[in-house]
Amino acid sequence: MATDVKNDQAPSVTSLVSGIVEDAQELLKQQFELFKRELHADARKFATALAAFGIAACVGLISTLLLGITLSLLLNYVAPALPLWAAFAIVTAVFLICGGGLCVAGWAKLRSINPLSDQTAETLKENVQWIMKPK
Repeated sequence: MATDVKNDQAPSVTSLVSGIVEDAQELLKQQFELFKRELHADARKFATALAAFGIAACVGLISTLLLGITLSLLLNYVAPALPLWAAFAIVTAVFLICGGGLCVAGWAKLRSINPLSDQTAETLKENVQWIMKPK
């Protein structure tokens, strides 16, 4: 027959503090892991956006060059009184304006990337402060 032995002793203060410190350390490890994963995910998004910008720039450069030549020659053909250099200047100005607008849109998209979640950073900061100076 087994007897149920109960230990009526409360855990010691040392073991309680030790448990709290271990839990805090584990929490910090988990938050650093979360921070690292979020940073890695944002880095992947950034790399993908950068690659897309690079490919788009190459294709856009070649096609813009060919389109500019075509439109300039067409403008000179339609308006024979217009010198060839003026036709090229008009088409170039239009392309510069369009390119500037696209650069502004791309810059706005790039600025929208947040490498560190505000909530994660604040929580991490609070936990580090709590561990350094427990109340």
